[in-house]
Amino acid sequence: QVQLVESGGGLVQAGASLRLSCAASRRTSSNYAMGWFRQAPGKEREFVAAISWSGFSTSYADSVKGRFTISRDNAKNTVYLQMNSLKPEDTAVYFCAARGGYRYAIDADEYHYWGQGTQVTVSS
Repeated sequence: QVQLVESGGGLVQAGASLRLSCAASRRTSSNYAMGWFRQAPGKEREFVAAISWSGFSTSYADSVKGRFTISRDNAKNTVYLQMNSLKPEDTAVYFCAARGGYRYAIDADEYHYWGQGTQVTVSS
């Protein structure tokens, strides 16, 4: 079992930056790829970014490419999502997720463990 706890969300103005963190309860450097997803009110959960277990491979949704950066520190069992140039449409609950295996996935159904989410609100 892997428990994930997100932090770093908040209320910011458009154009601001936030860094989300996802701390894992156990060592994730072995065999766990990680992802970030988000869900806005009335919408389905959507893929944001993902990173392989090594950190060498990443993927981003088109809507955040160039603005968001996913990274991981396996020594700290933590994954980060640096969010720059935030827009009101980025407002959502952000979830981190872990899946067994070296490769990341963009399909939420392929992730086995989920955090409780952290709210990000961007005002215009």
